[in-house]
Amino acid sequence: MAPGRTTGAVVVAVLISAMISYFLSSRRSKDRFKTTLFPFSKKKSRRGLIDAIGNTPLIRITSLSAATGCEILGKCEFLNPGGSVKDRVAVNIIEEALESGQLVQGGIVTEGSAGSTAISLATVAPAYGCKCHVVIPDDAAIEKSQIIEALGAKVERVRPVSITHRDHFVNVAKRRASEANAFASRNKKTEQLDGRDFEQINGYGTDEDNRSSIFSIDCKGGFFADQFENLANFRAHYEGTGPEIWEQTSGHLDAFVAAAGTGGTLAGVSRFVQEKNPNIKCFLIDPPGSGLFNKVTRGVMYTREEAEGRRLKNPFDTITEGIGINRITQNFMMAKLDGAFRGTDMEAVEMARYLLKKDGLFLGSSSAINCVGAVKLAQSIGPGHTIVTILCDSGMRHLSKFHNPEYLSQLGLTPKATELEFLGIK
Repeated sequence: MAPGRTTGAVVVAVLISAMISYFLSSRRSKDRFKTTLFPFSKKKSRRGLIDAIGNTPLIRITSLSAATGCEILGKCEFLNPGGSVKDRVAVNIIEEALESGQLVQGGIVTEGSAGSTAISLATVAPAYGCKCHVVIPDDAAIEKSQIIEALGAKVERVRPVSITHRDHFVNVAKRRASEANAFASRNKKTEQLDGRDFEQINGYGTDEDNRSSIFSIDCKGGFFADQFENLANFRAHYEGTGPEIWEQTSGHLDAFVAAAGTGGTLAGVSRFVQEKNPNIKCFLIDPPGSGLFNKVTRGVMYTREEAEGRRLKNPFDTITEGIGINRITQNFMMAKLDGAFRGTDMEAVEMARYLLKKDGLFLGSSSAINCVGAVKLAQSIGPGHTIVTILCDSGMRHLSKFHNPEYLSQLGLTPKATELEFLGIK
């Protein structure tokens, strides 16, 4: 073959090879782009609202990081559809109950809650074809009841009493599930229970509309969510929140701190991250009136005289709703802790206002005290460490109390700090 023809054939071959390579590369690039933008396209099923729960951002809290010399990161659980970390718990509790047969579609999920878990259950229950009935203490912020009712759930408000009292909101919720089961098993033909069958709690009655709509003829029974003792709570964080934090920090995490209500978040995250790296330190931040600080630091929750069974009034002396407790729950028992800090109501109020002013973060009371814990932890272990905490919910459901200047003034909790002097930082 002539030299010219040989050169021409080589050039054509190279051009064809280049075109094929470009086409394949372009195809792969488009596939990657499609996968990145539309990761859900490969999912076998879509669960609507449920798919929006979890995988929340982990953000740097700039002001606290600068003030302490640590990287303080907050897990933005207030971005869940129901507005709080409890969305994860609600989903896990309902799914496990459906799988076990304890709950069926058309059934009623009951719960005793200070508000956030109730809102989350009311948010997600309809996605599973279930109804929701919640019992909350009447000293909880009124907007929580309003939100729950707007979501279509039934709300029963009762006076705060000790957990050992049969009329504690948790115990009432447990009875409501039993009553729903009894009603379903009797399969009455009427649409409501006889008024005599439905007791009054602490002087609070439940109106006819409530009875007829909750215990209706198509009621498929009740299921008590039992967020305090149900380990589906712990598993939601051990299988979800903890792994997310580990991945979002690429494993570069020195410490974790959070308050405890049921103890599920603290337990699930602490156990997961410490199994990944035993050198990660995990701490509790505890509000006034709670015995968990004493339990973690001294091994004794309270004296014999302080035992909750002997108390006749609400044992909690704090405005931070949903956290602090005077008993050890099954969920809290799963936690792996290295220590604990005390946080005060004044510190929580000041922190909430500080973060709003400095970072634009509008947080609820438990989120604020978690950030107090993050600063105290940073002061304890020194600069140069990465600390994660939970931003449980926003301030939107705390307007009537924690973010109400008049209410705070009556309690002597008007914020005055300009910086972090309330935590000893000048």
